[in-house]
Amino acid sequence: MTGVKLLFAHDTECSLIAAAALVNTAGRDGELLPDIAALDAFFVRYSYSGRHEHTDAELHAVRELRPQLRRIWYAEPPEIVAVVNGLLLEHKALPQLIEHDDEPYHLHAVPRDAPLATRIAVEAAMAMADLVRTGELSRLRICEYPDCDNVVVDLSRNRSRRFCEAGCGNRAAVTAYRARRAAGQS
Repeated sequence: MTGVKLLFAHDTECSLIAAAALVNTAGRDGELLPDIAALDAFFVRYSYSGRHEHTDAELHAVRELRPQLRRIWYAEPPEIVAVVNGLLLEHKALPQLIEHDDEPYHLHAVPRDAPLATRIAVEAAMAMADLVRTGELSRLRICEYPDCDNVVVDLSRNRSRRFCEAGCGNRAAVTAYRARRAAGQS
């Protein structure tokens, strides 16, 4: 991201995007985290580091985070704060500046050898805490495409993101195009 000014710290943006992606693995399209191989791919795609056990227990623990994280997108600020504080307390978060894997200093609040579900929960909570502190909770949205309940993190400068990553933006454009064509033929 050289030359691109981030809205938030790099680790915050990565954690927000990963949290939304995790929430969206359970939705109208069914289970998108069906097995350990899918969790392995998620781990790599969202650049997690540290401990990864490749077990059914780990997969189950990660899946168990989804409803808690989804609540954040639907809640008002006091409930969001309660969820964030609860996650940080439950996982005994202790923020520290860390440097690893050629990444500049960033915050970790649990050890790298903590269980993956713990690291995901705490990283998501820390990122959400940044949104609360900066008054940017409006960046958390629900996809505007009809019948889609996927969550969205709008990191655009002009706050224009309306659709999730599941192709809803393309479907909306096609629907609008067809409506315009049909109106022109009338």
